[in-house]
Amino acid sequence: MEKWSSSRVFIIATIGSAVGLGNIWRFSAIAGLNGGGAYLLPFILAVIFLAFPLMVVEMAVGRHLEKDVVSSFRSLRERYAWVGWFIFLVMVMITGVYLVITGWTLAFLVSSTGAMDLSFPDLTAGYLPVLFFLVTLAITSLIVSKGVRSGIERMSNALVPLTFVILAILLVYSVQTTGFMQGLEYLFTPDFSKMSEAGLWTAAFGQAFFSLSVGYGLIITYSSYMGKDVNITRSAIAVCIADVSVAIIAGTIIFAVVFTNGLEPTVGAELAFVTLPAAFDGMLLGELLAFLFFALLFTAALTSSVSMMEVNVASVMNNLSLDRVRSSLLVGGLVTVVGMAAALSYSALDLRIMGERVLDILDHAFGTVGILLAALLTALMFSWYVDRQFLEDEISCGCRRFVLPLVKYIVPVVLATVLLFTLLPI
Repeated sequence: MEKWSSSRVFIIATIGSAVGLGNIWRFSAIAGLNGGGAYLLPFILAVIFLAFPLMVVEMAVGRHLEKDVVSSFRSLRERYAWVGWFIFLVMVMITGVYLVITGWTLAFLVSSTGAMDLSFPDLTAGYLPVLFFLVTLAITSLIVSKGVRSGIERMSNALVPLTFVILAILLVYSVQTTGFMQGLEYLFTPDFSKMSEAGLWTAAFGQAFFSLSVGYGLIITYSSYMGKDVNITRSAIAVCIADVSVAIIAGTIIFAVVFTNGLEPTVGAELAFVTLPAAFDGMLLGELLAFLFFALLFTAALTSSVSMMEVNVASVMNNLSLDRVRSSLLVGGLVTVVGMAAALSYSALDLRIMGERVLDILDHAFGTVGILLAALLTALMFSWYVDRQFLEDEISCGCRRFVLPLVKYIVPVVLATVLLFTLLPI
């Protein structure tokens, strides 16, 4: 079985898996919709007391079993293999949607070089979303087909540090903008009146699990390639710190640009693809800023999309007895079907079901509800039905006293509550 070449590479690759569009685009969009600072505190609490403990348990399970997500659930009981296949289905759907949005970031990155003049209405007026989806799918499939060391590891070593370099450059620029202090105040000053709203807490909890890639097979899969010399607790802490730092720094940059241009921070999902491009057009060095921002989005999105596809490729390899190339082609074919429907819903065809765009339907059904349900099942199965002794052996003594009770009793209750609020908004 393939292994990471070192503990450092495992941490870098896992950071790449966690740091994606969820940190940069989704975090800022949701923070904007939920009062900035009022959202930040619940998000950080959710990371510490919910996402981090589940990440530690997933790392322990992955390293101990050395199996893909389907085989990991089958190892508990043969009849639980369906949970792994359910997560497989969720990941196929999410990967299709995610690669469409990754394609948007690539389209705007190309546009920022001057190769074409593009706005979001221009993008969706034709069939460019389909073209760029297919390009990002091809890149992702190629990297995964090369294997753990030759593909994923090389990509992570190149792109994860690049992500942080671009982030640092944009942060230095944002400090000099007139809206920097206003952006900081918005992001770090909580409006305590909003913190009584249940929707704020459920949004923060959901974002913590989505942002850190816990609960739906990514951490289990990457940890199955982990060596025995890796300290799980320290690795999880490093990933969480990196993930939260990227989200906060990206939010600082984005809100600085928003307030400098007198724009509205509460526009939601269109923040990255409508609001910010318009802002860059009127700013000093706007073309360079646009290029760096969309390069940041694309590199972060690509490292995450690779980890998503690896979850399913590993499952196909081990459960259908196919080699990596054939497994990548099979998974790529499944993702193509999903992604094409999603891409066409934001194209000239405007593909809809009962008035709703296919991408939006899939994003809610699988990117929100499916992920929460997968995380709930993962927390329940690997805290109640697994041999506790191997978890204690894998996790350092001090941490397991904190982590294991949280994952067994608290995390499932919170996930079930968030899932209920998502399905039945109150």
